[in-house]
Amino acid sequence: MKYFIGIDIGSTCSKTVVMDENKNLIHKLLMPTGWSSIDTAENILKALNENGISAEESAIVATGYGRVSVPYADKSVTEITCHAKGACFLSGSDDVFAIDIGGQDTKIISIENGAVSDFLMNDKCSAGTGRFLEIMANTLSLRPEELCILAEKGSGVSISSMCTVFAESEVISLIGKGESRENIAFAVVDSIVKKVSSQAKRLSIGGRPVYLTGGLCEFDFLIRSLSDELGLKVKSSPDARFAGAIGAALSAFKVKK
Repeated sequence: MKYFIGIDIGSTCSKTVVMDENKNLIHKLLMPTGWSSIDTAENILKALNENGISAEESAIVATGYGRVSVPYADKSVTEITCHAKGACFLSGSDDVFAIDIGGQDTKIISIENGAVSDFLMNDKCSAGTGRFLEIMANTLSLRPEELCILAEKGSGVSISSMCTVFAESEVISLIGKGESRENIAFAVVDSIVKKVSSQAKRLSIGGRPVYLTGGLCEFDFLIRSLSDELGLKVKSSPDARFAGAIGAALSAFKVKK
């Protein structure tokens, strides 16, 4: 059997998916990117071999921050294109408004008839990204998932700074004032939601379904808060963190070997 493999080496986490000839997802792999994308690519290759998936007999497309570090890939494709394809695949629609909250950036992608019609990318500051959430969670001695669960129990506190460094100082100040972790956690999630929704509103959603991809796709409270802020239902799924890799795997169907 020939396999179609998508490898998305992100700034903090790397995702790999394997599809069969019928575009069924038959294998998924998740691992930290670490300091070397080249080492990560080699670790992915080893993991594929251990699962009986031969790179030589597969069509492989790489995407993401470290896409040029995958020497055995047949092709590399930009993450905007791959996330768009992945969002269409997961949502079941060719007209989608995709929001990808990554480790170091946030991508807003407008998709019409299965193609990218417009996009925005926040890559100058980590505010509103997974890294922002991770830093704030560490400051509160929590894991990111714990922070999002606590946030649902909080209210009434906000973080005014859009800069991660200054926002962290605000959190430390709130801790010093004796504010509850629940309320501070609420403020962190609220800050991410407001930042992301502000970006999203710069593009026209136009009645299309809004689909969230990236590492925060499993945080229900964040998804509900984003829905409230946008005034639209935001959908997602656990596989949405693999959207880039899924899009790369779909691109692999066009690779000629």
